Amino acid sequence: MARSQFQNLKSYLRPYWSDLAVGTVALLLANVLGTYIPWLIRSAVDDLSRIQAGDFSHLMGYVWLIIGLSSVMWGIRMTSRVWIFGIGRKIEYSLKQQIFEHLLKLPPSYFANNSAGETISIVTSDVENIRRLMGFALLSIINSVFVYSLTLPAMIAIDPMLTLLAVSVYPIMLVIVQRFSGQLRDEQLEVQEELSNVSSLLQEDLNGMALIKTYAQEGNERAAFGKLNDRLLDANLRMARSRNILFPLLGGIASISFLVLIWFGGEKLANPANTTFKIGDLLTLIIYVERLIFPTAILGFVMVTYQRGLVSIGRIQGILDILPAIIDAPDAIALSKEQVTGKIEARDLSFTYPDANQPALDQISFMVYPGETVAILGTIGSGKTTLANALMRLVEVLSNQIFIDGVDITKMRISDLRSIISFVPQDSFLFSATMRDNIRYGKPEAFEHEVENFANQARIEQEVLTFPQKYDTLVGERGITLSGGQRQRTALARALLVDTPILVLDDALSSVDNQTATGILDNLPRNKTVLFITHNLSAASTCDRLILMDAGKIVQVGTHAELLVDSHLYQKLWNQHKLEAALV
Repeated sequence: MARSQFQNLKSYLRPYWSDLAVGTVALLLANVLGTYIPWLIRSAVDDLSRIQAGDFSHLMGYVWLIIGLSSVMWGIRMTSRVWIFGIGRKIEYSLKQQIFEHLLKLPPSYFANNSAGETISIVTSDVENIRRLMGFALLSIINSVFVYSLTLPAMIAIDPMLTLLAVSVYPIMLVIVQRFSGQLRDEQLEVQEELSNVSSLLQEDLNGMALIKTYAQEGNERAAFGKLNDRLLDANLRMARSRNILFPLLGGIASISFLVLIWFGGEKLANPANTTFKIGDLLTLIIYVERLIFPTAILGFVMVTYQRGLVSIGRIQGILDILPAIIDAPDAIALSKEQVTGKIEARDLSFTYPDANQPALDQISFMVYPGETVAILGTIGSGKTTLANALMRLVEVLSNQIFIDGVDITKMRISDLRSIISFVPQDSFLFSATMRDNIRYGKPEAFEHEVENFANQARIEQEVLTFPQKYDTLVGERGITLSGGQRQRTALARALLVDTPILVLDDALSSVDNQTATGILDNLPRNKTVLFITHNLSAASTCDRLILMDAGKIVQVGTHAELLVDSHLYQKLWNQHKLEAALV
């Protein structure tokens, strides 16, 4: 897994090698200056004994040179930080875009099996962890390599033995970091999972707030959220405890180097036999050790960032590695909606859901002619919605089973297929936008008169005109301010506006009264092929033909009058419908 994640890191970095090269060169120059400046300080200190009393001109030369080099070093270091931190920001942007575009390709089953809160957590929190890894951690690792590779040779040139003694504690630090790395990774994974759980519950409760209030379940939801929040707090505290042990421990061990230098360096200076080791040498070694402390201590932060990044890479790749189940064929046919008349044909169409014991569609065959309005009826679980999903390729079907105008839908480009079919499901989703923007969602450039015309066809315009801001009225999250029937008719107006040759209504008028539903069907454009999946027999009875389904099979096809005579199942459904109407 680690190798695979390393390959993923390389793939994230690949587009930004030039930025990394510029940042790395700048960081190298900054560290060269950072190593040279203490050497100048050493020379200045050693020259103090040769400077005459009151003669500071020679010393000020060192001062101005050090100030100048320090300013240049600061500017170069800032440049390196901008370039390398910019890589993290660019990768963050690219990953968010890549994940979102990938989510658009995934089938509805993915979103049914994965909570929105967890997905949002991955797109935000986990991508941010990658940004830190490819910005802060990358900068720290490169900087540490340069600091060690430049500073250690300079220290050895001054005094190899003191250098060895000063850095002798650093292997202990690396062992401690290694000891904590696995623990930090597990604790970070736990934090990410608990954060996803909190995000999921919050997202669900915000969408279901009306239901919570209706059933007076505020107390239970408060307790459920509190329980998840407590688990998140405990996970964060455990990780914070590990970090608060690790980082001070690393800093404390690194500080031992100072004591070693002062002790043994002081003894060497005090030794009368010493003629080569001077105060400037000891001061420079102390400065160099201080340069080593931060890169070494920062290893703890880098390790935490690295472990977070590994966890986040796994979660991100968990989404990106899901291959879209439904994709264009290599030789997919381009088909514009202007070419389509709307003829639909199914030939021995079969489909079985994964892990299901029996097919949802079992060798069904039918023909719908251009301009026909055909109702599809049946009990719950008879396969009606599966048929609509198969027509839209929201579920994958085998080739040579569904045809539009004689063309196999599996041979069409998916975008073209869905551009010739308007699909209105029972649970009509509305965006938190105005009525106008929801209606023209499929055609954002639509004129005002088009919006009003199709709102009128969907029998929603008269109600919109009673709203305080009419078409500028905000409908709220998922259209919460509208009734079920208003949401369905708004979604129908949206589908009519895009003006496709085929219209599929999947129980899309279930919240509309019989009279209104019948009126809507009667006023649909006659040049459209309409599949009307419904339980509303009053509206269905006005359709050109009815297809009666049961247990995934077509059991009867005919007009309302023909089915009343020939179909026992339809007679039963019709009698039940009349009884319900009489009771109402």
